[in-house]
Amino acid sequence: MICQRCGQHPATVHVTDVVKKARRAQHICEACARSHQLLPTPDDPAQPLNLPALVQLVFGAVPPGEPPGGVAAALEDLGAGLVCPECGLKYSEFRAEGRIGCPRDYDVFRAALLPLLERIHRHTRYAGKVPKSAGRGGDPLPDLLARLRRAVAGEAYEEAATLRDTIRAQSEGPG
Repeated sequence: MICQRCGQHPATVHVTDVVKKARRAQHICEACARSHQLLPTPDDPAQPLNLPALVQLVFGAVPPGEPPGGVAAALEDLGAGLVCPECGLKYSEFRAEGRIGCPRDYDVFRAALLPLLERIHRHTRYAGKVPKSAGRGGDPLPDLLARLRRAVAGEAYEEAATLRDTIRAQSEGPG
């Protein structure tokens, strides 16, 4: 594919813009990309990706334009001095790395994590997908077996026989 700007060199940079749900793709050469400042110039090498800084930005650093002492400072105050007794992770290390060390950290850092989760996910409880079987009431077999045991223990043999037949029918499945 040839550069769509100069028409001379092979296109090695592919830029896709989405504006008002319309997708526009451009295929341009490296020289045109550098001239339009889509790539750094050789005398201005690209900075390596600073992952801890990005994680801190996502997990509560002061967003651009927010005054110091806002949400980030409040979160930092909540977690100050917290250390997990199981894995030894400090809250400040979690903030720098963006990773929890063990399941106990959720309890230890709870006060600081709840506002963070609220800000990221807009909820503090998981509200994801539910299996289809759960929507229909799940598997009734364990409940039927428990009712059968109670009926036999209470010597309600007619009810036990009805439950037994229902359990057999469900165990065999449809036709």
